[in-house]
Amino acid sequence: MNSAAGRRQSILEGIASAARLAKRDPADVTLIAVSKTRTAEEAEALIAAGQRDFGESRVPEALDKWPSLLARHPGVTLHCIGQLQSNKAAEAVKLFDVIHSLDRPSLLQALTREADKAGRSPSVYVQVNIGDEPQKGGVPIGEVEGFVAAVRSSPLPLAGLMCIPPLGLEPSPFFALLGKIAGDHGVAGLSMGMSSDYRAAVMLGATAIRVGTAMFEDA
Repeated sequence: MNSAAGRRQSILEGIASAARLAKRDPADVTLIAVSKTRTAEEAEALIAAGQRDFGESRVPEALDKWPSLLARHPGVTLHCIGQLQSNKAAEAVKLFDVIHSLDRPSLLQALTREADKAGRSPSVYVQVNIGDEPQKGGVPIGEVEGFVAAVRSSPLPLAGLMCIPPLGLEPSPFFALLGKIAGDHGVAGLSMGMSSDYRAAVMLGATAIRVGTAMFEDA
């Protein structure tokens, strides 16, 4: 698979296969192409292949790359998938349609304030620190209920929960745990799964997967 279209098709087939095993509809899974560190030309090749959801980690990089791309391709949905600083909230609200890394009250306040100013409210995923890792962002599991309630009281639409499992450990138990937490709090969306583990994530309920390497590089 040495083309953007071919790589994308291979991943879509992997999603469909995993979804069938889990008795799910593949259409319920959004494939996000993680275009951080990739060029506008690489992103545009995927757009030409039919890709419409893209993820960026850093606001400055996204601002350099995406305004002109979005002007040419208005049907694209842009996702913020990296840790977001509160001082970047204004730019993030204006640029991104979905933010996957809402993880603290100060950021919720900043996004709410800037959404009110901009008259635009991106959907948000609450990032959960699923592996209780001190070096990683995310709401502690024991605080998810209160934080989800705070988001629901805000003008920001709650898209779901997001997690990044600990590096080097089998991810499936963490995906299952996120699914349980979401179910306990009546949350439908699950942003989980990357290039190496998206099939497992789909089988365990992912509604959005974030795939970078497999979308842009040949295996």
